[in-house]
Amino acid sequence: MLTDAGVFFVKWNVQQLAGMFEAEARGLQCLQSTQTLPTPLVWGYGQKQDQAYLMLEFIETGYPAPDFWANFGTGLAALHRHSQTTFGLDFDNYIGALPQQNTPHTEGLTFFIEKRLRAQAGRAMYEGLLPLALYQKFTALYDKLADILPREPPALLHGDLWSGNFLVNPQGQALLIDPAVYYGFREAELAFTRLFGGFEPAFYEAYAEAFPLEPGFEERIDIYNLYPLLVHVNLFGSGYLSGIERTLKKFVD
Repeated sequence: MLTDAGVFFVKWNVQQLAGMFEAEARGLQCLQSTQTLPTPLVWGYGQKQDQAYLMLEFIETGYPAPDFWANFGTGLAALHRHSQTTFGLDFDNYIGALPQQNTPHTEGLTFFIEKRLRAQAGRAMYEGLLPLALYQKFTALYDKLADILPREPPALLHGDLWSGNFLVNPQGQALLIDPAVYYGFREAELAFTRLFGGFEPAFYEAYAEAFPLEPGFEERIDIYNLYPLLVHVNLFGSGYLSGIERTLKKFVD
């Protein structure tokens, strides 16, 4: 949007989705406060007539710097170093168009099961997208996760990090957009980046050098990615069930 004060990026939607824009604005501000990876500045959000809006800094896109992926990995590691005493967040938000529950928990495994897997699996079953037999396999999986997932402190996550949710800014850096922030397992974020093709090897190498992972991460990726796959089932339909079925067969059958 071109105005007398400059150029801005403005999102518009129906008035009922004003809460989504507020949550996005608060998420961007949360990421920005860490001074790790850049985000667009939030200029305002609210409602006008029968529509909701979010006004952001307009970002001229650039070309990746030679060390783009290494700097991205190091920056994400720095973001994940930001922690707090509980998993979750002090407000709920959205992942895509779906509500994301962030009720704080002191135990990360409980948060991951109740507010990520069970919440989305229950929604999918209720909508007729997830067969009862698969839902029951999720229940069996929950009993196994304590022996599979490492215990780590809460890490501040972008929450929806894939190739469509960052831009290259004029300085050749990765700039984060469209967050679904919360404090969770950092391995879940890295697993999400691998779901749709993955990032360049330099990204993962730089991350591991800055913030080493517990051994066995490669074997845990499919577990973490059950959450975004369930989100995609709820957003786009049962075509994403095959990945869920493979993972449940691997860990439950």
